Amino acid sequence: MTEIDIEKENAAIAKAYKELLKVSYRTLSKEDKQLIRKAFNVAVEAHSEQRRKSGEAYIFHPIAVAKIVAQEIGLDAISIAAALLHDVVEDNKNYTVKDIEELFGETVAKIVDGLTKISSLKKDMNVSLQAENFRKMLLTLNDDVRVIIIKIADRLHNMQTMDSMRPDKQEKIASETLYIYAPLAHRIGLYNIKTELEDLGLKYTEPEVYNDILTKMKESKEEQDAYIHEFSDLLKKSLDKEGLNYIIKGRPKSIFSIKRKMDKQGVSFDEVYDKFAIRIIYKSDRDNEKFLAWKIYSIVTDHFRPNPTRLRDWISSPKSTGYEALHITVVGPKSRWVEVQIRSDRMNEIAEKGYAAHYKYKNADENDDNLDMWINRLQDALENASTNAVDFVEQFKLNLYSKEIFVFTPKGELKSLPKGATPLDFAFSIHTEVGSKTRGAKVNGKLVPLSHILNSGDRVEIITSENAKPNPNWLDYATTGKARSKIKSLLKEDTKIIGEEGKEILRRKLKQLKIELNEKSVNEMVNFFKLKTSLDLFYRVGTGNIDSKALKEYAASRSNALVSFIKNKINRKQTIVPEELNKDEITHKYDLLVFGKEEEKLDYKFANCCNPIPGDPVFGFVTINDGIKVHKKSCPNAVSLQANYAYRIMQAKWIDSSQREFAAQIRLSGIDNLGLVNEITKVISSNMHVNMKSLSFDSDDGIFSGKINVVVRNNTLLKKLMENLKKINGIDKVTRI
Repeated sequence: MTEIDIEKENAAIAKAYKELLKVSYRTLSKEDKQLIRKAFNVAVEAHSEQRRKSGEAYIFHPIAVAKIVAQEIGLDAISIAAALLHDVVEDNKNYTVKDIEELFGETVAKIVDGLTKISSLKKDMNVSLQAENFRKMLLTLNDDVRVIIIKIADRLHNMQTMDSMRPDKQEKIASETLYIYAPLAHRIGLYNIKTELEDLGLKYTEPEVYNDILTKMKESKEEQDAYIHEFSDLLKKSLDKEGLNYIIKGRPKSIFSIKRKMDKQGVSFDEVYDKFAIRIIYKSDRDNEKFLAWKIYSIVTDHFRPNPTRLRDWISSPKSTGYEALHITVVGPKSRWVEVQIRSDRMNEIAEKGYAAHYKYKNADENDDNLDMWINRLQDALENASTNAVDFVEQFKLNLYSKEIFVFTPKGELKSLPKGATPLDFAFSIHTEVGSKTRGAKVNGKLVPLSHILNSGDRVEIITSENAKPNPNWLDYATTGKARSKIKSLLKEDTKIIGEEGKEILRRKLKQLKIELNEKSVNEMVNFFKLKTSLDLFYRVGTGNIDSKALKEYAASRSNALVSFIKNKINRKQTIVPEELNKDEITHKYDLLVFGKEEEKLDYKFANCCNPIPGDPVFGFVTINDGIKVHKKSCPNAVSLQANYAYRIMQAKWIDSSQREFAAQIRLSGIDNLGLVNEITKVISSNMHVNMKSLSFDSDDGIFSGKINVVVRNNTLLKKLMENLKKINGIDKVTRI
């Protein structure tokens, strides 16, 4: 670079810095400006040798990130300084977090440290590693939520300046943005940034689709502006008559949301009617906000017919992101549906700035507000280490984007839950103890199953019992991340208890076969029974899936050393390393596909369009001539099949055949005596892993006969139960029907 080029670049850097101070959403004090200047000087010095892929000086990147933080998000001087310094520790070995702390204080250092930790996570990764890193990234919320916000700003600027990167790199970063950063921005209430991240994500993942929609939007802009003008003119006279201070804006929908609508509804660009929304923003003090919002609603609906099913009142019950507004859909000129959003300037600021404005307007006595509650709920999920990282991210994203419902506790407190939530989700949202002891639920005073879907306005009461405990079916009923992760960890604890019992049973049975239970024999048995971990083995012994007969077969194979040696050579059985063998988990084989709520085994064929494999989320489709065809839930044809032939769709899922439960009926007869039924139910409930579905008894002249329907995992457990029932005084015969 020539001296002239260097001078020009330095002038551009100085200009960018001055602009940063000028555009700050918050008023900066003299001390704030000094802090930012100091951070700027350190950043310039630390990045002096660096250039970006495009060739420009690296310092432009931290300035741009700080500008997004200051202007678009509206954070404080500490955040602006941290944004300027966000890459210093990572990129320049002369600076440590300790140095930053000495220069700028503990808070800035903590934020920079959090950002450095995120950057140092492995970049070249598969989905599960990426998901694990996402979880680690969210753990920085523990330190300061501003870490995540600055990271989102960093990602936004990287997305805005990706043109000089290789296409494969662009696609990878864009996919990660759509997978992680856009949902996060949405949840923290940064809607404008979320929209830009989604659009830029689409630009690099599906460039042709993006450019096609962009071109069509530019072509239709003139017509759209004319329509918004016509709509506004019809309203202005009435709004002015009421003496309201307002502005009316037309807001085009984002390219990403139009594309999503086209995919969801299976329509072309021209058939998407609500490509924009009308926004009415009015000035008001806090006391009159709600009154004026409904006054404007009344004026709008005097002119245009509303769709009553599309009224959304987020003023009375704000979203958990803090978003407040009144949304209505009306029939506008030319009989087109138009969405109208009514907000005060305060509500609009919160919608635009999210977190920053949210705290600007927060009263000193309002401690437990929605954003804080969300961060606390997130911490709950993060602390539950038992959740698989991919599951965690999927659940997290599900909870980010889901629409909300509002239900009441018996005491009249309002709880917000995602749409589609069940009484189980409600129970776990109150407390893990309540959730884990749930026995049943009442909605609006009526008993309902735990799978019942709650609606806004429901009053929900949870019935608990000390003896109640989760069962695997609960995972089919729970929808929220918190409930699902807690149920999984409670089921895991139950599995460990069964495993410990199984270990003792195995020790006793092996003693009879003159075999010692040690690492060598455990390794041999894990191989012999084609399992993966020692807990797999102990658990299956505990549930009776591996019984005495199976253990005798193992002992026989072991005693014939020569045959065993040759078999091992042929099969190349490897010794399982202790870390794998002692893993604290049950592995599932997913070798059996079952259909419907009753989990029936039926004949089926795999669909050629998506070729599902065991373990994939799937559904069955009943064809006219070809029986049941199994499709992946993500199959390209899934949406059209489910939309057009819902009555031919069958629920289906992969299960581990060794974990499958079977229904059986037992017939009893004998001499009737007082308390007999109580004795029978006591025996059944004390037999672990047996679930009683129904029982009926008839008594005739002192002789009784009865039927019991039970659910068991295998024949061994059923035989054990029948033997225990025969021991009851008065029972003569116990037979299986």
